[in-house]
Amino acid sequence: MGRYTESVCRLCRREGMKLYLKGDKCYTEKCPVHKRPAPPGMHGVSRRKLSEFGVRLREKQKLRRIYGVYEAQFKAYFQRASKSKGVTGTRLLQMLETRLDNVVYRLGLAASRKEARQLVAHGHLAVNGGRVKAASYQLRPGQSVTVADPTDIPPRVKELAALPGRKPPSWLEFDPSRMEARVLALPAREEIDVPVQEQLIVEYYSR
Repeated sequence: MGRYTESVCRLCRREGMKLYLKGDKCYTEKCPVHKRPAPPGMHGVSRRKLSEFGVRLREKQKLRRIYGVYEAQFKAYFQRASKSKGVTGTRLLQMLETRLDNVVYRLGLAASRKEARQLVAHGHLAVNGGRVKAASYQLRPGQSVTVADPTDIPPRVKELAALPGRKPPSWLEFDPSRMEARVLALPAREEIDVPVQEQLIVEYYSR
């Protein structure tokens, strides 16, 4: 999201669906997508049909907003994905999923990616024993994620880690008693539950 300072709920309304940017509020009736499903702005719902370019642009914006990255960052991820082995769209999603802030979110230690980014930026997390403050840090299979200082675990992290029923995805392993996680493998496409058609994003950048 960068330095975006407006209500993030406006972004969900703009895309016409929940992007789960607000944490717990997204699961309640207070979610603005329930109250005002129309796009933000004075004109409300447009009757104009989106062009092919518009459809691809909206898909790109949706994915970028879900993970909260700058436009330049997102384009750099795509360029790296297009040069790596495998399906470009899947590789793009894998790179976004294995960002440190997203992994913290997937582990259930933060209610949103924005909250996870704040935990990382404040130096609460360590990778392979070394403190990391870059939310965009790219994790690789075999690397471990722990609390940087076991004697100073944020109360919010303790609260979320103790909630029952929260299971990390199969490509992550988490021991809540030791507050230690490990990346077992890169996630397969079917393990990445983001509501996007990545092929449209590939077509957007290939135009």
